[in-house]
Amino acid sequence: MRPPKATKRNAAEWEVEEGAVEGMLERFTAFMASFGDLFVRREQNEHARTYVGGRLRPLTRRTIEPIATAKGEQRRPLQKFVGAAAWDDEAVMQEQRRQVARELGSRDGVLIVDGSGFQKKGTKSVGVKRQYLGRLGKQENCQVGEFLTYAAKGSHVLVDRRLYLPKEWAEDRDRRAECYVPEDVAFKTGPELAVEMVVTHGRELSHRWVVGDDTYGRGKETRDALKKAKEQYLLEVPENTRVEIVGRDGKRTGSVLSASAWAAKQAPKRWRKYRIRDGEKGPIQALAIRTRVYIPRDAPKKGRIETLCVVKRLGENAKTWYYLSGTTEGESLGEMVRAASCRHAVEESIELGKGDAGLAEYEVRSWIGWHHHMTLCILALWFLVLEHRRGKKTPRLSPSLRSDGWLENSLKIPPDRSTTLCVSSACSSSATRTPGDTIGVPDVFGHHLGGSASAHGVAAVGGRNALNIEHSQ
Repeated sequence: MRPPKATKRNAAEWEVEEGAVEGMLERFTAFMASFGDLFVRREQNEHARTYVGGRLRPLTRRTIEPIATAKGEQRRPLQKFVGAAAWDDEAVMQEQRRQVARELGSRDGVLIVDGSGFQKKGTKSVGVKRQYLGRLGKQENCQVGEFLTYAAKGSHVLVDRRLYLPKEWAEDRDRRAECYVPEDVAFKTGPELAVEMVVTHGRELSHRWVVGDDTYGRGKETRDALKKAKEQYLLEVPENTRVEIVGRDGKRTGSVLSASAWAAKQAPKRWRKYRIRDGEKGPIQALAIRTRVYIPRDAPKKGRIETLCVVKRLGENAKTWYYLSGTTEGESLGEMVRAASCRHAVEESIELGKGDAGLAEYEVRSWIGWHHHMTLCILALWFLVLEHRRGKKTPRLSPSLRSDGWLENSLKIPPDRSTTLCVSSACSSSATRTPGDTIGVPDVFGHHLGGSASAHGVAAVGGRNALNIEHSQ
C-alpha cells in the first residue's frame, strides 16, 4: 500500500518511500521478542505486546480498556499486568538502554534531563499534589516525573524515568502503603532524581555531556554532584546568577556581577556570530561567548571555577540563554554550543511520548503501575525511533549529534569568518512538523494511522534546536 503524500509544506522532506512500512508487523513482533525473557510467563509477553502495540494505535484514548477492547481481550488481565504484575521494569529498561547503546552509542552523545507533569484528578494516585505543571504554566493537581533522554547520531530517545514523590507523601505511611511505595524509596528532589539517573544508568550509554535547564543549573548541589561523578555538564542558569570573573592567569579578579551584566559589557568583537538557518523572514542568527568564573559555595574555600557560556539569538524572536559548565580544558565554544543545542531533545522526546505513545494516558494509581506504564510507553517510542532510522528519508543527518570528527574539523576556520549553524530538518521540529499533518502510514496493529508525521516514526527525531556547524563562505 502506497502511503498518501504528506502536506505540501513538508512533502519533500518527509516523503515516505514505497515499501518503507512493509514488514513492520514482523519487526514489531521481533522487537517485543527481544524483551521476552524479561517477562515471567507467556501471558505476560502477550500482554506486553498488546499494551505496547496499543500505545501506537489511533484510539480516542489509549488507556487499558480501549486497548483491550480494540484487541478483543478482557480488560482485567491487562489491567493487572500493567498495574500490579510481578515483572521487573528496571530489567526491561536496562535491555532498552543496551539496545540504544548498540544502535546510537557515540562518544559525543548527550544525556539530557527534564521533568514533566501529568494532570490527575483526586488524591489517590501516588505522588499527586498541587504542583507546577509546565504544560499549563501554573500550579495544578498532578504527578511529576523526571526523565532522561539520550541524543546521538541524529536521533534521541527516552532511556530512564523516575516518579517524584513529594515530601508529604514520603512521610505518610498510610498513603505509601495504599499505593505500594517500596520501603527503600525516600524523598528526593527532582534534581537529585536526575543526578541519580545519570550516575546509575547514564553510564550505560557513551556520552560527552549532561545537559539540562535552569531547574538543574540554578542549584550548586546538582552541578557539584555531577562534577563529583566526573560528568561534564552544561546546565542553564538564571540571568541574575552572581559570578566572579577569573582572569586568563586563572586568578580571581574580584569583579562580581550577574551573568547578564557581564554579557552586556562585552565588546561586539568578542562574540562569535552564528548563522543558524534561513527563516521565513530572513536569516536567523545567534551570538555566543564564554568566560571562566568563580562560583562561591556555602562552606568557606569550597568555591570552584566553572565556565559561563552565553548564547544570544538575534532578530524578532531574540532570546538569551546562560549556562554554567564544568568543562575540561580544550573544549571549544562550538562544542559547547552543540551541547546546548541538544537540550530541547528531552522536551521533544516527552512531547512525542505524550502525542504518539500516550505517555500521559493512564489510569493506574500505584507506584509499580506508574513505572510499568512509563516503561512500556518508552518501548513504544524506541520502536518508533528504530522504524524512523530504518525508513527515514531526510536531507541529511544532524552533524551536531554525530561522532565522526566532523564537528571539530569544521571549527578550524579563520577568525575573521563567522560560523554557519544550519538547523537540519532532521533536528528542527518547528521546521518539519505541523499539527494535523498526515502521511497515512498503514497501521500494522489493526488500523490506519493518521495524525502527525511523528506518530509513525518518520518525523524528525532530533533536538528541536540541534545545529549543523558548517563553514561560512
